[in-house]
Amino acid sequence: MSKSDPNAPKRLALIASKGTLDWAYPPFILSTAAAAMGWEVGIFFTFYGLTLLKPELTAAVSPLGNPAMPMKMPFGSENFQNISWPMPNLLMANVPGFESLATNLMKQTFKNKGVASIEELRDMAVEMDVRLIGCQMTMDVFGFKKEEFIPQAEIGGAATFLEYAADADVQLFI
Repeated sequence: MSKSDPNAPKRLALIASKGTLDWAYPPFILSTAAAAMGWEVGIFFTFYGLTLLKPELTAAVSPLGNPAMPMKMPFGSENFQNISWPMPNLLMANVPGFESLATNLMKQTFKNKGVASIEELRDMAVEMDVRLIGCQMTMDVFGFKKEEFIPQAEIGGAATFLEYAADADVQLFI
């Protein structure tokens, strides 16, 4: 839709480049919020973000290298849940299963707070006609086939996304 049309809805163009659990939330939260406001929305999934278009999502959180990440427990008394447990990188790197534990704790915390799962947010995005564009170059580099992604995903190159983003009111790289 051209910007010369004063009645055109606002448009949001997002680039999702990361596939970890904590980085999967922003593009889906922003896209569904914008779509609920009547905006046109398109997300370009590239590099590790491309895995967010697979039917089964396996996004995990990696606290390694993220020292700002607080570890709070999603269970126990309110006082216990409010403790911020500092986790040194040495511990995170050397304890087997720590990433799985951190992922499960984050998912449980989101659930306890009433936050939708990534799967639920992606389903909402699909229902709200958010345009999901998988990066063709990334597919080629990593050896993915279109059949490996949800049927609602379209495949396109940078030019496909740039044509969409050229008329966007808001463009974000996540």
